Amino acid sequence: MTVDADALSQVLSAVDLRIGTARRERLAAGGLLPLARAGVTLIYVAEGELGTHQQLGLACRLKSDGAAFEPTGADAVRLSAGDAFLSFGRSEVALEAVDTAKVVIVDLELSDAAVRLTHDIPSTLAVYDFDAADPAAAALAAHMGIDDPAICQKRTGDLLVCRMMAKTVLLAVIRAWAMSDQAAAWPSRQGDPFLDRVIAAIHDEPGREWTVARLASVGAMSRSTFAERFRSVIGLSPAEYVTEVRIDAAKRMLHAGRSVSATSRDLGYGSDEGFRRAFRRRTGMSPSAWRTTSDELVLGRRDEQVPVGLPV
Repeated sequence: MTVDADALSQVLSAVDLRIGTARRERLAAGGLLPLARAGVTLIYVAEGELGTHQQLGLACRLKSDGAAFEPTGADAVRLSAGDAFLSFGRSEVALEAVDTAKVVIVDLELSDAAVRLTHDIPSTLAVYDFDAADPAAAALAAHMGIDDPAICQKRTGDLLVCRMMAKTVLLAVIRAWAMSDQAAAWPSRQGDPFLDRVIAAIHDEPGREWTVARLASVGAMSRSTFAERFRSVIGLSPAEYVTEVRIDAAKRMLHAGRSVSATSRDLGYGSDEGFRRAFRRRTGMSPSAWRTTSDELVLGRRDEQVPVGLPV
């Protein structure tokens, strides 16, 4: 199929993580690996085979020879070494080891904007022969996590590197799906190139002074037509969506160590106080408090779950 490369690149660039941690687990034959709801989980099979007896709905598979995804049935998912599996946590799924298996489990937390962008992707994806379809991403997946948490050492920059590695593998899996026939209407939400153009502009320049009139001109529509179509398709007003994108960008910038004032300026707010009010309305806390809480949350999870990418 023909994929709109610009649209795909735009959407993938907007998919971001707050947290990405990985661990390795060995499963004996018959061992279960439950994937809970409300959590995004990426599985890479390093050794052995896994299957599932759960109904996967719109789950898909992709072969490395370029064949399109095929819908999978209740007993059709069979994962072997080199395969990847992604669950967005919209339903409970349990994988079962067919024989002794070694898997890399990556627990992810998507940014708010990424959750909205990935809403149209099936709840579970099984990418067969992922190691052949994307050798570089598969090699990265194979080396995430460690077997013995006791040897884990904290190093400066681990959090950033861990999150970037997890993001790379996640995007590779999503890209494989997006280039299949099953994703013919994605990343376009409604096959509407005019709205897609507006969404792309907002994500490209979240700090620009976006008025309804300016956004409508980007989408080549009248103000009234644009406002009505945007809300009916996206579920938010244009102003609400711009704010959502800005606050997600602010979270990434603050977590990376940028100051509140610099973040406020870059995102187009007229004053630091105006930025603080918008951030508090969206998150329930000030930017500084959010950054402290976020760092503590990630550090706490890292102590419990092995960070991505530390040497084996």
